[in-house]
Amino acid sequence: MAGEAPRLEARKALIAGATGVVGRNLLRHLVARGDWEIVALSRRRPDVEGTYEHIRVDLMDAAQCRERLSRLADVTHVFFAACAAGPDLAELVSRNLTLLRNLVETIEPVAVDLKHIHFMQGSKWYGSHLGPYRTPAKEDDPRHPPPNFYYDQWDYMVERQRGKSWTYSSARPHAVSGFAIGNPSNLTMVIAIYAAISRELGLPLCHPGTPGNYRALYQCTDSGLLARAMVWMATTPGCANQAFNVTNGDLIRWENTWPKIARYFGMQTGPRRQISLVDYMADKGPVWDRIVKKHGLRPFSYPEIVSWPYGDFVFTPHYDIISDTGKARRFGFHENVDTEEMFFRLWNEMRADRIIPAAK
Repeated sequence: MAGEAPRLEARKALIAGATGVVGRNLLRHLVARGDWEIVALSRRRPDVEGTYEHIRVDLMDAAQCRERLSRLADVTHVFFAACAAGPDLAELVSRNLTLLRNLVETIEPVAVDLKHIHFMQGSKWYGSHLGPYRTPAKEDDPRHPPPNFYYDQWDYMVERQRGKSWTYSSARPHAVSGFAIGNPSNLTMVIAIYAAISRELGLPLCHPGTPGNYRALYQCTDSGLLARAMVWMATTPGCANQAFNVTNGDLIRWENTWPKIARYFGMQTGPRRQISLVDYMADKGPVWDRIVKKHGLRPFSYPEIVSWPYGDFVFTPHYDIISDTGKARRFGFHENVDTEEMFFRLWNEMRADRIIPAAK
């Protein structure tokens, strides 16, 4: 794959959060490469075919981590893509720092040939979730006022690595797009389920966001591209102890892209309507069940197939969301993806896998 270092020695990857959209697609990528040993960590087995070991573990439980993971002395690369929700910002910091600490402090003392730990972040590092921010965001931009669990995780890793032979890196994507059941941040699934329900109800496809959101510049990150970038960071010596923005490399405006999405789903483009997807889609479970039965889809429940809060999170901001990816290019990663083509490719895959309905 472009940008990745060739294999020079035995490598064993430990993927934490292997059922999320990031971890699942990294797992798929490494399985397809065929030149890594892989251990996948998650509380349920990933729906990915191929050769790898799966360990069920709750990373919030330090004792369980030691009991189930302390034998993994031959791990060379750790990929941390786990994330915990919390009722407030302080709890988010506590829970997500605990996840990372429990894993690192279990594996690092026993992995005698540990080379690298990669941990996932995102554009919330720059305060993209708080309001208009400096764009295009660069990796060395100043921090916003805490709390932000990315800061705590980063500071922990900097201190933990001090004087050690292993290195770390971190990717900062935005709107990671792919498929994973139960993933709370999956834009492609939000749009696809919203479109399927609207079509079933005989409605046009209306952009549900704010006027400013409809016109602002926006960026996405293909989960496959992100997986390749993660492996590149973890296996390229020049990336040691660095963070990199990782996006598709292009920008969209919903006002231009939305009509193309409507055409893909065989729908008319409706007027932009600012609605809360959380409120307006709350009672649509029976509609989704009807769609599943009518089209013979795989029987995923409504709550596990889509997260409407994430949809509101995406379609509410009225300002540009832009990360500068020049640093990754300067360090040697040159891949890019056309975002509109990415949407259609991922939805084609979801149709083939009977996740969403086929076209009429």
